[in-house]
Amino acid sequence: MSYVLIIGAKSDIAKAIAREYAKHGYDLYLAARNVSELEEFANDIKIRFNRNIKCFELDILDYISHKYFYDSLEEKPLGVISAVGYLGDVSETQKTINTNYTGVVNLINIIADDFEQRKSGFIVAISSVAGDRGRKSNYIYGSAKAALTAYLSGLRNRLYDANVHVMTVKPGFVATKMTEGMDLPEKLTAKPEDVAKDIYKAQQNGKNVLYTKWIWKWIMLIIKSIPEFQFKKMNL
Repeated sequence: MSYVLIIGAKSDIAKAIAREYAKHGYDLYLAARNVSELEEFANDIKIRFNRNIKCFELDILDYISHKYFYDSLEEKPLGVISAVGYLGDVSETQKTINTNYTGVVNLINIIADDFEQRKSGFIVAISSVAGDRGRKSNYIYGSAKAALTAYLSGLRNRLYDANVHVMTVKPGFVATKMTEGMDLPEKLTAKPEDVAKDIYKAQQNGKNVLYTKWIWKWIMLIIKSIPEFQFKKMNL
């Protein structure tokens, strides 16, 4: 079984994804900033699932380092999963856009070139339902995720003939450190473990776009259908 590369590996969702893939027999590359913080987690997976786990320092905003990072992997991964995300406000516009979009795209482009040449592999990236329609509460974050969604759609079409699968993941509310303190509706809020299971199953089945929880597909369909003149008046 080959390695799966998880970037942004310190997030709650990323850790749940790592457990899910390790449980199904995959070895893992875990990449993140301050990677020493992942050592205890990596050792736990290694022992619990008897898998090879390797950790790598990676700053998604250090664009120049991305090619060096990928070239340094002795065994190129079977697939990559981006769980990078930063929920910044208007005062952090540049960091929010660069973390959620520019940095992720820069690294995935490098990986995509390799996968295209090899004519195999899968690319999964976590976008968000926030990218389906701009809302005043998080429109900077949402716009970055919308850009990522559009990028993944184009990449999916580019890599189709090369037998490389590209999947866009659009979570709704998820109970993580990033959303801690928010008043989230319980029935619409997923656990990271549930998101991870949905991602693994959808990736294995070759799904193109995944909403998780599934009900968010229909919620966003309704939200996108609201006329703009009415949507402006809503406290969203």
